[in-house]
Amino acid sequence: MLRHFLSLSDAGADGVAAILADALDRKAARAGWPKGRADADTPLAGHVLACVFEKNSTRTRVSFDMAMRQLGGSALVLDSGTTQLGRGETVADTARVLSGYCDAIMCRTDDHAKLEEMAAFASVPVINGLTDASHPCQIVADLLTLLEAGKALPGLKVAWLGDGNNVLASFVEAAALFHFDLVAACPQGFQPDDALIARAGGRARVVASPREAVEGADVVVTDTWISMGQAHAETKLAALAPYQVDADLMSAAKPDAAFLHCLPAHRGEEVAADVIDGPQSLIWPEAENRLHAQKSILRWCFGQIG
Repeated sequence: MLRHFLSLSDAGADGVAAILADALDRKAARAGWPKGRADADTPLAGHVLACVFEKNSTRTRVSFDMAMRQLGGSALVLDSGTTQLGRGETVADTARVLSGYCDAIMCRTDDHAKLEEMAAFASVPVINGLTDASHPCQIVADLLTLLEAGKALPGLKVAWLGDGNNVLASFVEAAALFHFDLVAACPQGFQPDDALIARAGGRARVVASPREAVEGADVVVTDTWISMGQAHAETKLAALAPYQVDADLMSAAKPDAAFLHCLPAHRGEEVAADVIDGPQSLIWPEAENRLHAQKSILRWCFGQIG
């Protein structure tokens, strides 16, 4: 049976836990090595990953490419504008073709239905590199970062500030799987779907007050307010302005609270510069951990762990 990674639930709590443990071990094992040096066991030697991008990327593009190099394999980066997808070839046909050339497919796109169609017609594992509905690879990196910082996941209070977007959707899924509490402060009109919150089994809730969300939090998280493909909407920015994470808001969290942001960041919009560049910010290890997370997600997809 194919192991697709379209959401955290595809792996489940045990699978994601195995991914996290493997990522911690593999990262530690290559401490101090050159980035381009392959892991000692080269577990994906001879394997090729097709990386399909319909949305721009820095971290996803580089981390998956480097993940395959370090695992002993290779990656092909395909942009929709330079492939037949950009000329109207169906996702289903593209999935069939890529399955004949490559051992796995990572797809970063807009409509989640495209990703599901890719998985339905591919005969190799398909990984969600981001859709408008979710971003599970990012959350694996975030959880990895919290574990490295000494924070056990069960019982944490995670505060989300701002837009009820795809990253929040995957964080809500993680809260249900790992038994931590997520409180999201989002303005009216930019709240996550009620059904998503309901599926968290009481582990997630939405409030209007940023301070209520952050009060006593172990982790404070935000994301850019204007996602890729959206106009720089003044109405949205005005609605979200009170949800900026600044030093005053961070002071309501626990003294050792961590700050996370999946990047790219807009200092002065969703987060103040003194927070994102301050001592509580873990954004740089969080960004690096995209690489280590992708490696172990790939190994899970190939049945090597979990």
